[in-house]
Amino acid sequence: MPETNVSRRSDLRVTSAFLAALLWALAWAAAPLDAQSADPPRGTGTATPPLVQEVSFVGTDELSDSALLNLVATQPTRCRGLLLIPFCLFSDGDVITERHRLEEEELPRDELRLRVVYFREGFRETTVDSEVRDHSEGVEVRFHLVEGPPTLVESLEVRQTLEVLSANEVEAVGLPREGERLSLNALARATEALHEAMEERGYLDASIRDTTIVSPEARRASVEVVIDPGARATVREFQIVGNEQVREETITLALHLEEEGVITRPLLRQSRSALYESNLFYEADVTVPEQADSAKVVTVRVREAPPRLSRIGGGFSTLEFGQLEARFSHYNWLGAGRRLDLRASVGNLLASQLTDRLFFRDILPGELAGVAEGPFRRPTWQLSADFQQPAFRAVENTLAFGIFSNRRVIPGVSVDRGFGSEVSLIRRLAFRVPLSLSYRFEVTAVEAGDVYFCVSFGICQLSSIEALRGRNTLSPVSLSFHADRSDHALAPTTGHRIRVDLEHASGPTLSDFRYHRADAAASYYLPFAGPPQHVLAARVRAGWVRPMESTANALDLEEAGTALLHPRKRFFAGGARSVRGYAENQLGPRILTVPRDELLEVCGQEEIADRTCDPALAPIDAFAPRPVGGTSILEGNVEYRFPVGDATLALFVDGALLGGRLGAFVQDATGAITPGLGARFASPAGPIRIDLGISPRTAPNLPVVTEAEAPDDPAQRELVQLEQRRQFDPLRDEGTLGRILGRLTLHFSIGEAF
Repeated sequence: MPETNVSRRSDLRVTSAFLAALLWALAWAAAPLDAQSADPPRGTGTATPPLVQEVSFVGTDELSDSALLNLVATQPTRCRGLLLIPFCLFSDGDVITERHRLEEEELPRDELRLRVVYFREGFRETTVDSEVRDHSEGVEVRFHLVEGPPTLVESLEVRQTLEVLSANEVEAVGLPREGERLSLNALARATEALHEAMEERGYLDASIRDTTIVSPEARRASVEVVIDPGARATVREFQIVGNEQVREETITLALHLEEEGVITRPLLRQSRSALYESNLFYEADVTVPEQADSAKVVTVRVREAPPRLSRIGGGFSTLEFGQLEARFSHYNWLGAGRRLDLRASVGNLLASQLTDRLFFRDILPGELAGVAEGPFRRPTWQLSADFQQPAFRAVENTLAFGIFSNRRVIPGVSVDRGFGSEVSLIRRLAFRVPLSLSYRFEVTAVEAGDVYFCVSFGICQLSSIEALRGRNTLSPVSLSFHADRSDHALAPTTGHRIRVDLEHASGPTLSDFRYHRADAAASYYLPFAGPPQHVLAARVRAGWVRPMESTANALDLEEAGTALLHPRKRFFAGGARSVRGYAENQLGPRILTVPRDELLEVCGQEEIADRTCDPALAPIDAFAPRPVGGTSILEGNVEYRFPVGDATLALFVDGALLGGRLGAFVQDATGAITPGLGARFASPAGPIRIDLGISPRTAPNLPVVTEAEAPDDPAQRELVQLEQRRQFDPLRDEGTLGRILGRLTLHFSIGEAF
């Protein structure tokens, strides 16, 4: 959060305006829209059918009312969403209310639909009658059902002309068992699953026949399923259709099939995905037309895309200010599907003018007097060139090599510059499930204030700090597993994502910073209700990092503890994609820095030098909080997204624990739970996201670091940590309204938070 009264009031005005606009939009949505009324004009001579207020089912035991309601055309008038129910109590506007009127001619068809449903579920004697009753605001429709006794499976026989599937695999498809009711739906699903199981093994011409003999008087049925696999399908040849510039050899090399090899459905799907991922084609399809022979002609149909792509873009975010990016990609460089990517990006533009203004974050270190803030204001940049060789030693493998140079800012913490190269071997386990082994060699230099090294590393001697500011190597070996089963990169609504990253850096990897690190995250997206669709999204993340004692020797540091970690490898929490009740990196362990001149107003030089000065005597706005990060993290997010008009609103709860020792993680960690709300608006670049997080009211006791005169040379300064801590509550003197609004944090970005 901002640290000065002026900037904080500016933030409060922005967040209060945002809240007012959001409340106005909800009130507008709740208002009835006469122009959109579904009622026909008066005076036309046509009677308006009454509204259906309730649809109920009487006599249902085996099937649920909610399942039956989804099958009939007659539907009740209802509110469009759970969160709109309070507005529906006071208004019936079309924006928030879904109206349904009685269509009497549809009732007999609904009765037939229900009888068919029950018949297919094994209740062959079910009767259905409909009844229309008066309701205070329309009518109520009741369906009276007499389910009757079910028809049971007396015997089930499954025969395979060639043993391909095990008994457990056959049982797993869900065929109706003896003694269960005869569900034709379950039988159809099971035979389809058997077809898929055979195709998974390469039996594309498998024949599966089911025979059902029913005795109506006894209400018993005999079911026989015969599985004839036939011969396994193999590739006789490939037929390439639609290619003009891309050679056939390049296309067949990308396929996960080979001549005389077995054809399976997974290999067909993977081949189609590989063609799309090459970016050489707008359209790609790999099919096996109906053929009598088991040796198949595999047809590959493609529509080529330009092999070169250039892109220039720019934008703003609350953290990186102005940004520009340029990319060039060649998807068939030197032929055979080799790929070359060139990228150049610049960020932190207008940082000097925008930092700590309006909704933009304060990225400055906020340290002691005399610390240069210029490096935090200057532009960040990234240059990279990446080359990929597909089908390296196997069609599932990709060899990648890249060179890079960058300058990046960790807001309020440090600036680091680096250059180097990286080589990776990527193994595709399944569709969008890569496993990669990488080695990255980087020469890096850290720019940060003395207090950062003193508190984070336990190194306060200026000579040692200068060694840490110099060039050092950061060269880990990493193993990464990613699985993306979601439906959209920026706005997922269903599926899940899993990410696991393991890193090791030591002497054999030529790294000065040496450590072990693990970081894992999983997200899940559950669609429900609708249309339009509502989404419940959840995410959990856990991380752990431990430095190695040999780091101090590698950095030529005589006075050092064991907690020597590169700032990029520590864990931070808070921000637009983390815990949104806090600004970037502001949740977790922190220290307070205070200029020596401020303490001289309340303490003597001797009290500062011997660390006995009481920091509570200094005014609260003299202190600046600084995140130092943690070595262990546990983070979670839950979000409910629901459409309102052309926008999507979201309610969320974020939380995190950030600390050090695993053995006493819960006791030692700093954490918070922050609720919030937001809105998303569609754009060509992805959903524009605005989130407003609410942080808890806390007043932690934080360690205080300041400057004192060096004992050997009073003209020099040294860093000291005072013995007493300072209770830090920057909103203490803001008044009731200021304390409420000061807990709000606004985030603005592209794409969902997770």
